[in-house]
Amino acid sequence: MSHVIWSQWEDLVVPAGFTKLTPTSTPLDSADLSAITFYVPQYMGGRKALLHVPNMPSLQYLQVPNAGFEDAVEFLRPGMVLCNARGVHDASTAELAIGLAIAARRGFAQFGADQINGQWNHKRYPSLNDSKIGIVGAGSIARTIGRYLAPYDVDVTYFSRSANDGAKAISEIDKYLPELDIVILALPLNAESKDLFDAKRLGLMKDGSTIVNVARGPIINTEALIAELNSGRLFAGLDVTDPEPLPAGHPLWSAKNCVITPHVGGDSTAFESRGKRLVEEQLARLAAGDALINIVAVG
Repeated sequence: MSHVIWSQWEDLVVPAGFTKLTPTSTPLDSADLSAITFYVPQYMGGRKALLHVPNMPSLQYLQVPNAGFEDAVEFLRPGMVLCNARGVHDASTAELAIGLAIAARRGFAQFGADQINGQWNHKRYPSLNDSKIGIVGAGSIARTIGRYLAPYDVDVTYFSRSANDGAKAISEIDKYLPELDIVILALPLNAESKDLFDAKRLGLMKDGSTIVNVARGPIINTEALIAELNSGRLFAGLDVTDPEPLPAGHPLWSAKNCVITPHVGGDSTAFESRGKRLVEEQLARLAAGDALINIVAVG
């Protein structure tokens, strides 16, 4: 069966008989989209990129370029297949997670402020090494974070809902929090994980410990986190926030001991080659009549 594919890549390789559309040939805001059967929303296009789906009556496959897919579910129609980009962002997100852990733990927030003010304030902060680290999530990003931590002198414990593959159950995390130096969040946002780290759970964390969030902002209760940060008891490295984007003047911007990046975990030069490779593999599978990978929902 022939397919009509829309993606952001002008140099995407598609199987013989397939038609390739791009922003140059087919602008989404003005072109006829009725023939598209396989749609890859523009990376970092947000909800605006998904709003074109209702204008694609022939669409059969929605391949989002993110690992997270919860915002795309509402656009599914009966029979439509939704795939995510599991694996594509592992390397980039894992390196940022470790970078945020080091930045938060070693006082980069204060040192950055001191640099702006031209002040040389020598101060000792905790090391990443010799830390007990809890990684909440056991998917490919979480496992890559653990793999990237291998050269450090750290003790890593995974926590997941299923408690498979050596992970502890998330339901048991409270008894471990008082001993963990760093908690890294790399799990999906859903009804169970929203506000997973509320005031009570943040209060169980060890004095001087660090929480890193490369998952979704609402997994941490923002008000409770701000209170802990401003007390000086906890450190945080946040690539995601609630709300997001974080508005100017929000108290999280000025919270103590906090390093914030604007949701750039997967958005590095590592994305292009990996994202395009995934789409090309999916199209090759379609041409061969094989099942797609990374199917997360069917309308």
